[in-house]
Amino acid sequence: MEAPPLERKLVAILAADVEGYSRMMEIDEEGTLNTLSSHRVITDELIGQHGGRIFGTAGDSVLAEFASVFSAVQCAIDIQQELAVANKPLDEARRLRFRIGINVGDVMVKDGDIFGDGVNIAARLEGLAEPGGICISRGVRDHIRHKLPHKFEDLGEQAVKNIAQPVRCYRLFPGAGKPEPPPAHEPISLQSELPKGTKVDPQSVELVFWESIKDSQTAGDYDAYLQEYPEGSFATLAHARLAELTDADGTARPPANPDIERTFWESVRDSENPASLQAYLDKYPDGEFCALAEIRLKELGQAPAPGK
Repeated sequence: MEAPPLERKLVAILAADVEGYSRMMEIDEEGTLNTLSSHRVITDELIGQHGGRIFGTAGDSVLAEFASVFSAVQCAIDIQQELAVANKPLDEARRLRFRIGINVGDVMVKDGDIFGDGVNIAARLEGLAEPGGICISRGVRDHIRHKLPHKFEDLGEQAVKNIAQPVRCYRLFPGAGKPEPPPAHEPISLQSELPKGTKVDPQSVELVFWESIKDSQTAGDYDAYLQEYPEGSFATLAHARLAELTDADGTARPPANPDIERTFWESVRDSENPASLQAYLDKYPDGEFCALAEIRLKELGQAPAPGK
């Protein structure tokens, strides 16, 4: 009888262990176990509070999965802060400091456990973290860099055990920075993509320009159109959209529907059609879910389109 195919899914994986655990066990086995038990009560409760699920424990290590990268990162921050408080009453020699690694990736699921490079990378990142610190992969950093006020120290490409390709790693310093502004959006220009010397119908160029921005939530896109085509076919519409997106003094308003990107992503995240995922990347080249979309495309056997 043929075995059923393994389930696969995209998750954020948190891996944690205690720095110097074996050494501390040799010095004071009973005291170290008692401290570890009290620390594990804290970590396990916080993982549950942040919507995580523990799927692996061995000795001093913990592996947990999260449906959200943001939840995994905030859980790691809370764990380190709570354990720092729990360590204060202890003598320096008895303090247990966790190292935490976080990765986002595709995993295989079997009997409630998860396997794959996504898990292995998280475990290797943990080994690169400082005691009491957090180390994340590039995918995690890219996912949160425009949303959360953290600072990142680039550790460069790291060769990690049993992983063929080097992994780009970052140390995370909670609350030590501010969200990075997303790159300025540039509307599509047909002229820049055509071979030199090719003649184009100006109306066709204008139409392609308008099609590239007509659903934009960025006031600057409509401003750029009007600068290029002040008497264009869509000038009236562009002025109307500018009025919707800006105040009387010309200051851009926040988008009327900040969840529009999330709604788009939710509609394509489980799609088996690579074109649907590529459509998300085309619409939101620096979006919140780009890393997940690219991983999902690779799972379906298709790389993201060049330049996206």
